[in-house]
Amino acid sequence: MNSGEELVVLLDDDARPIGTAAKADVHTTDTPLHLAFSCHVRDDEGRILVTRRALGKRAWPGVWTNSFCGHPGPGEDIGEAVVRRARQELGIELDDLELTLPDFRYRAVDASGIVEYEVCPVYVARVRGPVSPDPDEVMDWQWVDEDRLTAAVESAGWAFSPWLALQLPALAQLRRH
Repeated sequence: MNSGEELVVLLDDDARPIGTAAKADVHTTDTPLHLAFSCHVRDDEGRILVTRRALGKRAWPGVWTNSFCGHPGPGEDIGEAVVRRARQELGIELDDLELTLPDFRYRAVDASGIVEYEVCPVYVARVRGPVSPDPDEVMDWQWVDEDRLTAAVESAGWAFSPWLALQLPALAQLRRH
């Protein structure tokens, strides 16, 4: 493993860290449980930023998803990892970062057989500044009304990431209470 290689934190079934592995080696047809995060970014009008995953992505290439996701490095504070990833992937700064679904966990398999298996705390934040995505990560992006996004995910789920389809109703439920 070279020193510039991104590491992910491997977890046991109780979500306790048990080691690390190279990110490039983790996302396979037999992905171990590991730590990640998702972030849903809103603008000042309350719209949600959705992004379309670049075609070069190993898992779910070309599908629409939440604003961005990532993995905290070993020992890295997850909130700091969210801020870091927002800059890297979308070229944005975040305001009002809030952990909303601390225990979100899922396992999903894409059409090629690649597995995502993550403990994935979900954050929401407000954008500061213009969006300037990394084309290796994001091929398209759009600010959308949440109700329209929910309707689209419900009617054409195949076009969206499975984690977005699971996170949207959970976030809506939180707002209702």
